[in-house]
Amino acid sequence: MKYQLKVKLIHKDAKLPQYANPGDAGLDLYSVEEKVIQPGEAELIATGMIIELPPGTEAQVRPRSGLALKHQITVLNSPGTIDEGYRGEVKVILINHGKKEFKVEKQMRIAQMIVAPVSKVNVVEVKEVSDTERGEGGFGSTGMQ
Repeated sequence: MKYQLKVKLIHKDAKLPQYANPGDAGLDLYSVEEKVIQPGEAELIATGMIIELPPGTEAQVRPRSGLALKHQITVLNSPGTIDEGYRGEVKVILINHGKKEFKVEKQMRIAQMIVAPVSKVNVVEVKEVSDTERGEGGFGSTGMQ
């Protein structure tokens, strides 16, 4: 199913999000500002755009693998969620896990955005939940292999 994403550019250097290649899941997001992110620090980076998501969808903001591998730059709250009703500027929280400062430049691809359907559920309080084979097994409960 193909949805329509409405985008309002609010900065002179803003670019429409776009797929780099046919078949890509994520739309590239671009910076409209220059900022230096020091090692171990995070910065909020503006994209210069406001989006209107299709009904019943959300946008997930995810890291770009190249920035993560080459510079240890990632999205701090990955994936960041943009709700359908949000109408503020889309901004991305980037963190520098590297040992060197990183310079974000204008129109640099800083993250990718996935538009996905949202499942709504009815919340029902119960006295008990069903048993499963896994049960309460949590982090690391299935072993390392």
